[in-house]
Amino acid sequence: MFSEFAFNIFEESISTYHILDDVYQPFTNPHLKDDIAHLLYRKNWIDTVQWHYEDIIRDPNIDADAALTLKRKIDASNQDRTDLVEYIDSYFLNKYQSVQIKESATINTESPAWAIDRLSILSLKIYHMNEEATRSDASAEHLEKCKQKLQILIEQKKDLTTAIDQLLIDIESGNKYMKVYKQMKMYNDDELNPVLRGLK
Repeated sequence: MFSEFAFNIFEESISTYHILDDVYQPFTNPHLKDDIAHLLYRKNWIDTVQWHYEDIIRDPNIDADAALTLKRKIDASNQDRTDLVEYIDSYFLNKYQSVQIKESATINTESPAWAIDRLSILSLKIYHMNEEATRSDASAEHLEKCKQKLQILIEQKKDLTTAIDQLLIDIESGNKYMKVYKQMKMYNDDELNPVLRGLK
């Protein structure tokens, strides 16, 4: 099913990132550009780097200038993340463009790509919670708490992958239809953000 395929790509991305475990390492996509795997790998790499940005910026001893630089990187990363979600939705829109939508068809609360976005973040939660649940320098209490949390995350993965695959089946069969709203973010736009507009 598609969700398991996507999750495997996310795990590949996370594993490759952690070889160097460095937010400034160069990025190379091992998947062909026209393949959906290319978009999925890139999407998760963005999420993985941002995960570690968020760790770094919470250092109480971080230099103020370094924190501001990192905040700008997080903002740019959020924009890249949103762009990738839209590219992935475009893939599904193209894939299902010939589907005959039934009169009784309903719309979902989120598009397939936004659900896949949540799966990408969940793959990171599972990876890092597993790290915490197997730490050699942690207390027995810490390990037990993290093992319990890990089991919940694994259950969440089962539910989310099932829901994603069911949504795609429903779209393919015409029981649901896709309606994608392009991003309406205002804070990065020189015309919509009054602070940026005032600098012009």
